[in-house]
Amino acid sequence: MRVRLARRRRVPAGLGDGDRPLYEADVDLSGPLADWTAHLTVIREAAAPLPEPLAVLLVEMAEQLNAAAADAPLAALRAAGVLERIASRVGRESVGALCDDGMPPETLATALGTTYSKALVLLLSADR
Repeated sequence: MRVRLARRRRVPAGLGDGDRPLYEADVDLSGPLADWTAHLTVIREAAAPLPEPLAVLLVEMAEQLNAAAADAPLAALRAAGVLERIASRVGRESVGALCDDGMPPETLATALGTTYSKALVLLLSADR
């Protein structure tokens, strides 16, 4: 995915030949990319861990859905819809419980690896 994104990005004006993709230009991106990778690592490490059986189940489900998308796209789409409904219901119930427990948005943001704004929206939209 990174390669596809890099191919679409062009060199900003003033940094060389604007007709060449960034990955071919004389632009060193290793510093900013390393900073971004380090930032994502910090976010992931601070997030609430998934229990191992759930993580394994999610990986297996993703693999099966990807295979189904290639072989039976209609079945994969139906399964995705079912999963969306399950996720939506479980998400509402979970955020409601966190609201009842008085979870501050800062703590929720860190635990989910998201922004304060998104965590606040989740808490404010909880069914109580």
